[in-house]
Amino acid sequence: MSFDLQRRLPVPVPNRRDLIALPLILALFFIVSHAGHQMVAPYRIGQSLPISLSPAMLPEYGLYTVLRMLVALLVSLVFTVVYAWLAAHNRYAERILIPALDVLQSVPVLGYLSITVTGFIAMFPGSLWGVQMAVIFAVFTGQAWNMAFALYQGMKTLPRDLQEAATLYRLNAWQRFWKLELPFSMPGLLWNTMMSMSGGWFMVVASEAITVSGQTVTVPGVGSYIARAIAARDLGAISWAIAAMIVIILLYDTLLFRPIVAWADKFKLEMTASADAPDSFVLDFIRRTQLIRVLGALPQWLWELSLRLTPRVGRARPASPRLLRLGDGVFYAALAGFAVWAVVALGQVLPRDFGWPLVGHVVWLGVLTACKVLLLVLLSALLWVPVSVWIGLRPAWAARVQPLAQFLAAFPANLLYPLFVIAIVHWNLDVDVFTAPLMILGSMWYIVFSVVGAASAIPTDMREAATNLGLRGWLLWRRLYLPAIFPGFVTGAITASGGAWNASIVAEVVSWGHKTLVADGLGAFISQATAAGKGADIALGVGVMSVYVTVVNRLFWRRLYDIASRRVRLD
Repeated sequence: MSFDLQRRLPVPVPNRRDLIALPLILALFFIVSHAGHQMVAPYRIGQSLPISLSPAMLPEYGLYTVLRMLVALLVSLVFTVVYAWLAAHNRYAERILIPALDVLQSVPVLGYLSITVTGFIAMFPGSLWGVQMAVIFAVFTGQAWNMAFALYQGMKTLPRDLQEAATLYRLNAWQRFWKLELPFSMPGLLWNTMMSMSGGWFMVVASEAITVSGQTVTVPGVGSYIARAIAARDLGAISWAIAAMIVIILLYDTLLFRPIVAWADKFKLEMTASADAPDSFVLDFIRRTQLIRVLGALPQWLWELSLRLTPRVGRARPASPRLLRLGDGVFYAALAGFAVWAVVALGQVLPRDFGWPLVGHVVWLGVLTACKVLLLVLLSALLWVPVSVWIGLRPAWAARVQPLAQFLAAFPANLLYPLFVIAIVHWNLDVDVFTAPLMILGSMWYIVFSVVGAASAIPTDMREAATNLGLRGWLLWRRLYLPAIFPGFVTGAITASGGAWNASIVAEVVSWGHKTLVADGLGAFISQATAAGKGADIALGVGVMSVYVTVVNRLFWRRLYDIASRRVRLD
């Protein structure tokens, strides 16, 4: 059976919407091309790039920042698909990749930047592209882990009846992923992608102007604009930066995320349609544009072509239990051997390079930060889970709240540093207590977006059945809402915990002009070591932080994750 491409792609007849869409697309193309050319200007190490505090420069700076974030988002999506698929479908890869994801999200952005900035600059000598790559990589580290957890959670909690149907129809891995696993995971992945985009603002502010080894490396953007405004104590410039962020977030929410949310509503698994489905005038405009409608037929043609290129799958034979036990034995033996080697190596390196008193001090600082993180995540869950479920069950309200939530999630916490520093100094407050909320201001939104995504995916027929059965109050929550949102909540809590650890780097050392306050904690230790260029101390602090995050995730969050994937699911 051959493809008739011309039959499937008819010659479009332009309408008045095409006359509007084509100039906009061409203008966008030229704007992006111009910005890309400016972002790869000549650069040498030690060169100081001027950052103007003029409000007229904010549109250009905002364009640079958004382009970095979108490139990082595309790379994060590719990483998410590959990483989550391997972790969900290979039991041995899962036992390595998921703990590795815990470690990766625990490494602070300064830990990545202190290692990667010099390397990226060396890869592109004489060009600003190396610094741009370092910033994009830093934003990637703030986006990818959350998205990978969301897709992995969706594939692990796939209803059993859908898995049996895929087996019955003999879908191969390619078909199963694109037609079953990804559509089922789409609501949670989409809301976590929006959170990752918003959370990327925190990384942009931290990475567009960074001090490494006593040298400040800056690239033009909203983040470097904010950093200079804080250093200059210019409240007017900070106000202009906040206004620019509001405009930028509203634009990419209207032009990008809201159309995707409305489009992805068709992936919701339910027997009856929702009465108030999300909508988007941008999506309606695109669907009525003839040229884009024809281009939209290309994915279907490519999909049908891929089906003929991928092999058909036969009846799967279950793996031999004896073979599985042998594989498990080899895997755990290798893991135990590696653990023994790591402990012996650390026992030799730590006293030689640092001394046990310094190691003990850093471990104690980790205990202080861990207590702050766990308490803040718990308080955030108690506050935001009920609110998020209420929003997720009401698409109309979700559409209204979505831009506000994205702005609050994207709002860089360091813009609040002046208020905290002034208040702490004026009233002589405890630095350790009153700087702690800065650690959760950015990361608590992981819980909000994950729970909203999980609540919005609850099938309408299940909600109607619960209403017909008279379920109300705590019984309704216990029988329907909590089982439905529990996997999403655990995913959000894991990433919120990792985000809070990461945020401790900047939250435990706050400054306003020449006034700097330092709280006791592991984040402050890493921040001060990075500013002083002490590579060994940075490695020690990052290593201890990674151990803490991994142990907490293994002993607590991962157990909840197993409960979510095996026992608490809507089958």
